[in-house]
Amino acid sequence: MKKLIFIGVLGLLLVACGGGNAHSESAASSESEARETLENGNPTYDPKRGEGKFKEVAVGKTLDAALAEKGNKVSAVKCSSCHKTTEEKLVGPGWKGVTSRHSPEWIMNFITNTDEMLNKDPKAQAQLEICLVRMPNQNLSDDDARSLFEFMRKVDGIK
Repeated sequence: MKKLIFIGVLGLLLVACGGGNAHSESAASSESEARETLENGNPTYDPKRGEGKFKEVAVGKTLDAALAEKGNKVSAVKCSSCHKTTEEKLVGPGWKGVTSRHSPEWIMNFITNTDEMLNKDPKAQAQLEICLVRMPNQNLSDDDARSLFEFMRKVDGIK
């Protein structure tokens, strides 16, 4: 009888834990489901934009220097203790190249809707696995997010 219970418990543990890299499979599945949802006419989530209110951000070909300077000031107060402007990871990832890896909408949604992005967005979740620390919600305004994005463009060499 004890052997039967042990085998039953062991079987439940194996089923519950799964095998292989379940998290990566889950993230890939989530992104696939998100694409299907978008393609089926339900625009609740788009992997290019992430989770949040920013659906389309107008970005000029040249840098808005005043906006970038404002973003630099916001960064100095809210971001620089965890992020460097190089590729080097501090607590969070370095910002160099971020505007070529992610859309403006994705970045601004992550800045202003951090918790939902970390809960639902596969790219944000993958970054969390690397950094191992959840980015705190800084309660930044939409204007702050836009200025930070412009500062990130400056970091990436946009003139």
